[in-house]
Amino acid sequence: MSGSMVYKSVRQPKISDVILQQIEEMILEGTLSPGQRLPPERELAARFGVSRPSLREAVQKLVARGLLTSRQGGGTYVADQLGSGFSDPLMALFERHPEAQYDLLEFRYALEGVSAYYAALRSTPADKQKIRSCYEDLQRCHDLRQFEQEVRADVEFHLSIAAAAHNTVLLHMMRALFSLLSHHIGGNLTRIYPKADYRRTIHEQHGLLLQAIEAGDPLAARKAVQDHLAYVEDALQEQGRENTRIERSLRRADLNLTDKTAS
Repeated sequence: MSGSMVYKSVRQPKISDVILQQIEEMILEGTLSPGQRLPPERELAARFGVSRPSLREAVQKLVARGLLTSRQGGGTYVADQLGSGFSDPLMALFERHPEAQYDLLEFRYALEGVSAYYAALRSTPADKQKIRSCYEDLQRCHDLRQFEQEVRADVEFHLSIAAAAHNTVLLHMMRALFSLLSHHIGGNLTRIYPKADYRRTIHEQHGLLLQAIEAGDPLAARKAVQDHLAYVEDALQEQGRENTRIERSLRRADLNLTDKTAS
């Protein structure tokens, strides 16, 4: 074989860059979540088995990239705003236009259908334990009728399923929806929870979703979450129709009262 071969020198990666990559992967996989505080520098350096100056250099680079923040008074945190794709003005817009809730339900139908499907296929025993723990928290709030805590627990339950799908883009899309979902689920529950049968059915549907994921049945899991969201949409539409009927009857009552007063 003629000609000389070209050899590239193998450069040893900097320790700080290796640490940086590992922390980035932990953020990407959801092991570190937005707003979470990192362990103290000494402890983190010991966990990685590196020197504190190398760790400090990695953290500084991640702060420069906007992934970590250093707060006054000490402590390094994963950036709060990570993945907050829905800004406050847009959230306010969704809330002012109630018809947008059906677009959001349609979006959840697609996103959470995929999420549940892959969670059933890929969830580890630890993932399943996390989902069950979230469900049990939801059950407690449901039994005690703690409305605000139930909304939070409902969102956490759905997010734990997204994490168990082991798709980083899917997880962060769901995280980006978090505040919007909180408002959306809260709004839904406010409108349809006064009726006990709606409330009971929705909770039973969460249980079916959990069972399908624990059984490792992706088709049943996808169907469970889609049936759940279709039911919520039907319940909201029925509630909307009922509110309209009540408004009409009140208007008629007002008119009758006006007529009697006039006569």
